[in-house]
Amino acid sequence: MLISVVPIGNSKGIRLPKTIIDQLNVSDKLDLEVENQQMILTPVHSTARKDWIESFQKMHQNEEDSLLIEDFNGKEAFEWEW
Repeated sequence: MLISVVPIGNSKGIRLPKTIIDQLNVSDKLDLEVENQQMILTPVHSTARKDWIESFQKMHQNEEDSLLIEDFNGKEAFEWEW
């Protein structure tokens, strides 16, 4: 497919056809790699925090949700001298 490179301020850009965007399920980010004189665009699908709710529920069921360190709101915090 032949597409045009268009000026965008001091940079250049390309327009991706909607059919390609839909086919690859592109949201708002693409990963760009340059390899062997070619540009490779790969859709980035964010999965951060995707299963956190289920993981936290499982931790709670297994009683693995206790603090690893003591809570720091004790009175010793107010006895420091600076």
